[in-house]
Amino acid sequence: MLTHNCMLDSEICHKARLARDARFDGLFFTGVITTGIFCRSICPAVSPKEHNVRYFDSPLQATMAGLRPCLRCRPDSAPGSFAWKGVGATLERAIGLIDGGVLNGPDAISIEQLSVRLGVSSRYLRKLFLEGVGTSIKQYTQFRQLMFAKQLLHQTELSITQVGLAAGFNSVRRFNEVFKQVLKLTPSMFRQQVAVKQLSDNMPIANRELASAVIQPVTLNVELYYRPPLAWQQQHDFYQLRAVRYMEWLDGPNHYGRSFSLNGVNGYFDAEHHQARNSFKVNVALEDERGLVELHNIINNIKRVLDLNANMQAVEQVLLSLAPLQNHIITGLRLPGTWSTFEAGCRAVLGQQVSIVQATKLLNQLVLAYGEPRTIAGKRVLLFPHPTVVAQASLSELKMPGARKLALNALGAFVANNPNADLAKWLSIKGIGPWTVSYAQMRGARQPDVLLCGDLVVKKRVIKLYQNTDASKAELAIDYSALTKEIADTVSPWGSYLTFQLWNLQ
Repeated sequence: MLTHNCMLDSEICHKARLARDARFDGLFFTGVITTGIFCRSICPAVSPKEHNVRYFDSPLQATMAGLRPCLRCRPDSAPGSFAWKGVGATLERAIGLIDGGVLNGPDAISIEQLSVRLGVSSRYLRKLFLEGVGTSIKQYTQFRQLMFAKQLLHQTELSITQVGLAAGFNSVRRFNEVFKQVLKLTPSMFRQQVAVKQLSDNMPIANRELASAVIQPVTLNVELYYRPPLAWQQQHDFYQLRAVRYMEWLDGPNHYGRSFSLNGVNGYFDAEHHQARNSFKVNVALEDERGLVELHNIINNIKRVLDLNANMQAVEQVLLSLAPLQNHIITGLRLPGTWSTFEAGCRAVLGQQVSIVQATKLLNQLVLAYGEPRTIAGKRVLLFPHPTVVAQASLSELKMPGARKLALNALGAFVANNPNADLAKWLSIKGIGPWTVSYAQMRGARQPDVLLCGDLVVKKRVIKLYQNTDASKAELAIDYSALTKEIADTVSPWGSYLTFQLWNLQ
């Protein structure tokens, strides 16, 4: 018998699926027991009768109940959800690392190594997964690989060999076996059913190792969905004001693109906003096929840069608890991220005590002088400078105080030597203060609960908001420290979103 595990009330799920409400896309999935299929809340198919459906928090739970993903609405393409929130810090960190691909690919670590990284025993971690997720670590990891592979089979013209490589499988044979075992069809049958053109493959697939792919540029298109609302105009304007020439481009009101480098894989992406579909159509270009091993991480990072997995209804419900903000909130305002924490840190250092325009000018000079020029799929781009390059750079092109140049050098050296260090350790670097670290946490690490209390604009707008709302505070000096602590506690865990609301406050 199918279990009913949905964190949402069944009546809410019922109304949302009948309305095909995109605000619930990815927050629950509808299993139809008469067909053995599960769907997104926005599935365009004829709605089944309520007594034939069960609701699930995730595609994993639906699959474990014996259901197959719908070929029409493609549950693998739904925006990410907060289904695992509240399961505990250790399990949440483990899920984040696994979703980032630490257990598959050429640099995969073992479950035991993952446990050491989390500071727990492997036995305890396995127990956490069984109790919190309802499945084993291996099954969860395998399912994430399959859902990503299924998305690529649906949306791209990558060969099955390339899809298996991108999903983290070591051979096509293993990819076919696992895909058929879990999803009841082979990858070829899936592709045929959705009528996607398959690239020719002249070598025998059964025994072909995925790592032997020919080195050549790769381009692919995927559609990435989000739950509305989305204040794209404000997000576009934010990118445009801070854009770096040849590294970022905004070719029209609905476009944002940039170059990237991730674990030695170079490329770029172009994202085009389609409001009617609540999605971005994204073109990804990789320097060569070897980069496919990082494709899952690249697409996840694109989602984080655009903040596509945010549940803005949940965020804004909390922000609206601040009475002074209620008449000023911008619905759908998200967190425009940077590609890396190092890039965010450099932006913060260059932005110390200068205007946004001046900071952007300095950033352009830095990237032009020390960024790496590449030609990727016929497009000339600049990659953001590597930490080792910044560490050794003279920075003579940058017209700013020598102390700030030394801070930038020191930051490059620290990150080069400690790439996975907690950002709080940046405070040991001379010239790096709490504001810089918080900025990197918010835009680079995309931490949702960073209220930049030390930011001058934030301070001015908080004081103005409360003075205009509370007559008693207008007459007396506001205790800013106490006030912001109270505000931070009130809006937690969405302090970063409040920071962006205050930055956009008129």
